[in-house]
Amino acid sequence: MIDVILKKGKEKAVQHRHPWVFSGAIEKVKGKPENGEIVKLLNAKGEFMAYGFYNDQSRVALRLLEWDEAVAVDEAWWRAKVGVAVAARSYILEDGFTDTCRLIFSESDYLPGLIVDKYADHLSLQILTSGMENIKPVIIDELQKLLKPASIFDKSDASSREHEGMQPSFGILAGAQPPELVEVVENGIKYGINIAEGQKSGFYCDQRDNRRVFAGYVKDKAVLDCFCYTGGFTLNAFKQGAKTVTSVDSSALAIETLKSNLTLNGFDEREHRAIQSDVNKQLRKFKEDGEMFDVIVLDPPKYAPSRSALDRAARAYKDLNRPAMLILNPGGLLATYSCSGAMDMTTFKQILAWAALDAGKQVQFIHQFCQPGDHPVSATFPEGEYLKGLLCRVL
Repeated sequence: MIDVILKKGKEKAVQHRHPWVFSGAIEKVKGKPENGEIVKLLNAKGEFMAYGFYNDQSRVALRLLEWDEAVAVDEAWWRAKVGVAVAARSYILEDGFTDTCRLIFSESDYLPGLIVDKYADHLSLQILTSGMENIKPVIIDELQKLLKPASIFDKSDASSREHEGMQPSFGILAGAQPPELVEVVENGIKYGINIAEGQKSGFYCDQRDNRRVFAGYVKDKAVLDCFCYTGGFTLNAFKQGAKTVTSVDSSALAIETLKSNLTLNGFDEREHRAIQSDVNKQLRKFKEDGEMFDVIVLDPPKYAPSRSALDRAARAYKDLNRPAMLILNPGGLLATYSCSGAMDMTTFKQILAWAALDAGKQVQFIHQFCQPGDHPVSATFPEGEYLKGLLCRVL
């Protein structure tokens, strides 16, 4: 096993079991490891620190796996880690009201670069690191043994693969081709999931708990669901008695899937309107038309992929939330979210305060949203905490 030497003074994060070592913290590599190869990390004195994946094309040159020198990172090690992660989600799937969730959440499950989502009897897999790509056959085999899925579909088309020197990977890994729409149940609501063509791994199960909590506030209300995708918030709103729901998304596929999900749940006769449009543009149009709502959901894509983009993202969040506040009836509720890991909750609250000031409104924060238990946050990897949201009363 090739040795990688850490620069003097760079030991603290490794000792605290943070899984990333950046290229600038490395003093020397004794040899020429292949990208994705497991190497041994030593401190400047030559003492063992950890085993990890190496990649010289990535800013994160090492993704650490094991801090005990006596423990072999072998096939049994990988299978055990997968088994622990899968077993930890069993409580979500036991009640029969949900058969979809995230089974493996990358570094937060101590499997850097591996994401696995369960959609009924089908699995969607993303591999984002070269090291995990090397282990893929073992991962697939263990998932088959544990879950006996009808299929395992590869959705490893994320841009982060480029940073690891890898091409996108897409298609069937095991089993049969999944149907165009896989029917799943979340919170007792049915969804048709397009694994092959849907965004990310196919569905945003990280909002499962938040959708349920949000829906408790919508009975007899006029609801606007922005960035609605395939209707998570829309369907939960109708289930809990919303008077009307307007759903907005720029994706034609998302809108069509949303409509089929309404029919699937018997909500197609409800007072619903679907609008394919840019959300910011549509919010301005609602204002111009004098249209008002009682409850608004804003669940945008990631605006801040890194800390360097935070200032630009802050402006984007402000420019999104301000016009939404202007079309809320007095005392109306705004459920607004950020999935940017670089955006902390304190900053997000400040942005909303600025948006309210510009809109001439007052805002009360009445509930904080976060990611659910199948998206855990490791104590040694705070970067895994990315989803945050606020339920605001706008006066």
